Amino acid sequence: MSPSSLTAISPVDGRYARHTRELAPYFSEQGLMQARVRVEIAWLKALAGEPAITEVPALTETASANLDAIAQGFDEAGGARVKEIEATTNHDVKAIEYYIKERMAEHADLQGQIEFVHFACTSEDINNLAYGVMVREARDQVMLPALDAILTPLRELAERLADQPMLARTHGQPASPTTMGKELANVVRRLDRQRSGIAGVACLGKINGAVGNFNAHSVAYPEVDWPALSRRMIESLGLVPNTHTTQIEPHDFLAELFHALMRANTILLDAARDIWGYISLGYFKQRVVAGEVGSSTMPHKVNPIDFENAEGNLGLANALFDHLASKLPVSRFQRDLTDSTVLRNIGMAFAWSLIAYKSFGRGLGKLDIEPGRLAEDLDQNWEVLGEAVQTVMRRYGIESPYEKLKELTRGQRITPEALGEFIDRLEIPDEAKARLRELSPGRYTGLAPGLARER
Repeated sequence: MSPSSLTAISPVDGRYARHTRELAPYFSEQGLMQARVRVEIAWLKALAGEPAITEVPALTETASANLDAIAQGFDEAGGARVKEIEATTNHDVKAIEYYIKERMAEHADLQGQIEFVHFACTSEDINNLAYGVMVREARDQVMLPALDAILTPLRELAERLADQPMLARTHGQPASPTTMGKELANVVRRLDRQRSGIAGVACLGKINGAVGNFNAHSVAYPEVDWPALSRRMIESLGLVPNTHTTQIEPHDFLAELFHALMRANTILLDAARDIWGYISLGYFKQRVVAGEVGSSTMPHKVNPIDFENAEGNLGLANALFDHLASKLPVSRFQRDLTDSTVLRNIGMAFAWSLIAYKSFGRGLGKLDIEPGRLAEDLDQNWEVLGEAVQTVMRRYGIESPYEKLKELTRGQRITPEALGEFIDRLEIPDEAKARLRELSPGRYTGLAPGLARER
């Protein structure tokens, strides 16, 4: 069978490929190769720019442009050539080195620099920087915009429904009312905080040789300030230098980023379940999409599949992020190879997250509030005003207020009339009685509307 979305083993590259294509430039095999080429050429340019390394001729403007073209023009044909070379070398990074040398040989002004490609590098010097670049760019160009595409409509919905009273449920039971907007604003605030955390993770890198000590570098060129040269090169890639490593950059920043993404995903999973519940209660109605089928046998159904899909895929993403975060920072002595195959699955965790974000966003776009259903629930639960009544009773020193309201309301429905009679018998000021008599479940929302509108 030829490769296609129908023959792909993973749904990420099959059924859901249209939702994950933005990640392909970063986490595909082609994306990894291209990132490695960028790193190798950045290192060669750094060497050529160091006056103390006289054996590497300084780059002319044309030579520098030719090197940039090798990196920027790396395409599928280039990837195919690298795989041909790898078939002989059986080493993916060495194949990149040979590919770059082949391309440099096409330019007369690059002949003097060819043997300094991959100079004093271990494969991990190239790989860690390539993954650092891939992860940083995928985060900034794909994942953060995808989160923003959820946050924007969530924030708008929270403001639009800021005044919409809703019966709260604690332990699944009727509780003091809130507003739908305030509950959605809770999600916005939580998600905003985690978005900042995701964006704030510094992506680290190292290029310091076989065990992190610049051993070969300092023997070949003892006069060069290798830590400074390394730092400048790493920063040119948009990464932060990690000065103390073994052969591998220890991946702590990856764990930090993955944990931040997990927290954001957990918040969305929590929200997906709640919105699913509000749909089940009839608080939200889902707009019908022409041609869609809700059930293969029950034609009336409009199922909350977007939130269900989001929940399932967020769980998959977090399971992968959890393993990546716990495994990658652990390596035997100065290096073992267990991280190599695991790193190749970073894109899978990003992809399941992205699929979920898009599902969640589609679900939000189908929601219509049902004020009548919310009002009906509130009107059937006047006992939730017991909190307000017993709190006012406490203010005015009435004995055992909680117990008296418990006797009146616990485990039973109460009518507005019965609650009014109870209030009228209280020995509290008339203005306090009037304030309590004006209450209804729908008007007992505290500061929720204002909180829902806070930025």
